[in-house]
Amino acid sequence: MYEPGSSPLHRLGAGWKFLALLGFAVLVFVLGSPLSLGIATAVAVAGYAVARIPPRRCWQAVRLAVPMLVFVFLLQWWLLGLDNAAVICLRLLAALGAANLFTLTTRVDDLVTAIERGLAPARRIGVRPERVGLLVGLTLQAVAALSTIAAETREAQRARGAGRSVTAFAVPFLVRTLRHADQLGEALAARGVGDED
Repeated sequence: MYEPGSSPLHRLGAGWKFLALLGFAVLVFVLGSPLSLGIATAVAVAGYAVARIPPRRCWQAVRLAVPMLVFVFLLQWWLLGLDNAAVICLRLLAALGAANLFTLTTRVDDLVTAIERGLAPARRIGVRPERVGLLVGLTLQAVAALSTIAAETREAQRARGAGRSVTAFAVPFLVRTLRHADQLGEALAARGVGDED
């Protein structure tokens, strides 16, 4: 999902960006008014301009998030009222926007290296930095892999003329996801991950 670039956000260290993302996420979930959350969302959106992310990549993120946010908004409006629905959706929008910006401006390898370096002192208490780094790297790559599988499955579904069938999407998506998980497990086993335990 990385978008190459030379913006200040691209040049900032992966560890600092990760800490900033965690701090921003905590702030977003502490804020409770639509105005303050609107400002937080505007800050996340401004980050895309600072990072000079092409409109095409911004549209890809928006296109996937908007249907979910609309559904959540309508459901929360019905259950909790308009103000609570706005707060919940603005929180999600700000957090998802910041997380997506992080993945667009940070290489997975840089993040894994930063986490391993940052957790090195914790080795004395039994924490294995390389395991935590591997976990974070695999998580980020799994999100990208699942997004790709979903897009390809959706295209195949449309090509078969089954655009509205849930089964025509869910079954191939599940099969391809399980196959991907098996291949990943075999690759990790071939490299000896977990053999030292």
